[in-house]
Amino acid sequence: MASTNILGISAFYHDSAACLVRDGKILAAAQEERFSRKKHDFRFPSGAIAYCLREGGLRAEDLDFVVFYDRPFTKFERIIETYLMYAPFGLRSLIKSIPLWLKQKLFMKELIRKELGYEGKILFTEHHESHAASAFYPSPFEEAAFLTIDGVGEWTTTSFGIGRGNEIEIRKEIHFPHSIGLLYSAFTYFTGFKVNSGEYKVMGLAPYGEPKYVDAILEHLMDLKEDGSFKLNLCYFNYCAGLSMTNRRFEKLFGGPPRKPEAELTQREMDLARSVQEVVEEVMMRMARTVHRETGMKNLCLAGGVALNCVANGRILREGPFERIWIQPAAGDAGGALGAALFAWHRIFGNERRVDAGRDAQRGSYLGPEFSDEEIRAFLEENKAPARRLADGDLFETVADLLASEKVVGWFQGRMEFGPRALGARSILGDPRSQTMQSVMNLKIKYRESFRPFAPSVLLERVGDYFGLDRESPYMLLVAPVREEIRIPMTAEEEKLFGIAKLNVPRSGIPAVTHVDYSARIQTVDRETAPRYHELIDTFRRKTGCGVVINTSFNVRGEPIVCTPEDAYTCFMRTEMDYLVLGSYLLDKKEQKPLEEDKDWQREFELD
Repeated sequence: MASTNILGISAFYHDSAACLVRDGKILAAAQEERFSRKKHDFRFPSGAIAYCLREGGLRAEDLDFVVFYDRPFTKFERIIETYLMYAPFGLRSLIKSIPLWLKQKLFMKELIRKELGYEGKILFTEHHESHAASAFYPSPFEEAAFLTIDGVGEWTTTSFGIGRGNEIEIRKEIHFPHSIGLLYSAFTYFTGFKVNSGEYKVMGLAPYGEPKYVDAILEHLMDLKEDGSFKLNLCYFNYCAGLSMTNRRFEKLFGGPPRKPEAELTQREMDLARSVQEVVEEVMMRMARTVHRETGMKNLCLAGGVALNCVANGRILREGPFERIWIQPAAGDAGGALGAALFAWHRIFGNERRVDAGRDAQRGSYLGPEFSDEEIRAFLEENKAPARRLADGDLFETVADLLASEKVVGWFQGRMEFGPRALGARSILGDPRSQTMQSVMNLKIKYRESFRPFAPSVLLERVGDYFGLDRESPYMLLVAPVREEIRIPMTAEEEKLFGIAKLNVPRSGIPAVTHVDYSARIQTVDRETAPRYHELIDTFRRKTGCGVVINTSFNVRGEPIVCTPEDAYTCFMRTEMDYLVLGSYLLDKKEQKPLEEDKDWQREFELD
């Protein structure tokens, strides 16, 4: 019987992406930014689609269906209705957005046909249907509740319901302009970071602050009910009618204008970050309790951009009523491409869904391009880059020794990850025991803000030795505490420190991955899903007694994570990384010639 190939597409807001599903199996998925080298690229994902078709051995005309992840006309209706509600305010914002709507977004079918050269059937799902599908269908559960939370889709900003078998049923929704995602983005903007990009920086900054504005947020900005439903007080926000997120009333409430991008961080920004983080956690906890009560389910699936808030996810796991939770690794709009394709296969066409012995269908989210040793060798020879090819055993031994001697190693292996996290396929690795590694990697390798923490990759079977977590966290979407036994108590003097001054106080036996509040954003690595990465960490453990490495994404600030050997080599050469591993090849920075005619590359990537 012929296979059914479905291409899912998300585009034209942020993080556009494509996904190929064949007979219900996720064959390939990737974000456009990895090919265009423009972070959060929102444009039509031509590069990602070309990759998916190549991976599937298909031409566009071989596709059975193309599914777009939301309904452009409904979204446009929301924009027009919002404008009319606030008219004449918002005219500038409307005028700015109209050309793209008229040129591309409203004529999505025609655009897809033109870009793909495809004449077959094109379907549309609702934005939060796509999120719900991306959360439930790949999950390891036969049945589960789902909760989707983001900025906004067409009208919906939050939804919950039940997934069972191949069915998805949305039971309740919260609609624009009331949005937890937009509340968090407002604080992202106000603390001087980029909206739809810097939200995770706010989360990382929060532990440096005090929750002194929580009462102000709950008293003035929102009406939060016991069941987690809420309404925002729009008198303090500008996103409905303006070109910014907040207004002067917001500034007055929080003691002055927004921080300018790249200006020095003050205690106010840290306190604001801590406060909005605590409010969002409270909202999500109340929602989780309500969803549990109303659905009666034991398991919960999460998606939508807010589901990338791994601190809140960790609290739901530890304190919430659900026995198990699963979070879509590409929880933002990129995952909408995957959800749309799976929604069509299961929900629209009624195909059966099979759960594989409790394992998820995302397969570690290693769904992107990979490059063989032969392709890597050809690249190295063409560029006259000295390298040693090592057998696996020698490679793991050598790299473990390098890490143990505090060298920083770029690690490029297998298929690229789908989603915003590097999971050991396109990663930069370091020794978590080092007291200086966080600062070295932030300032000399990543060229990013010094306050930002690094995440640990830990052997799944050893996670309980280091962290207060008793289960897998393969997608780095859960924050858990570092175990008391390996913590270093603070002195009376250290307890008095405020803000960034806390940064240089070692907190545990793995200080480089222990945040100032003794937490860590954990990736567990299991032998079956990521065998080479697991073997490397296990070799490091046998040599050092430490089953953890630092894992940060293989890029510099503002750059998309590397995709190809060329991207990886260029990033390696532009930074102070010591070694690079491309497949079976090991490159020593000292043996490489400087890049010729390298332009002022730090201007190539717009700071995020």
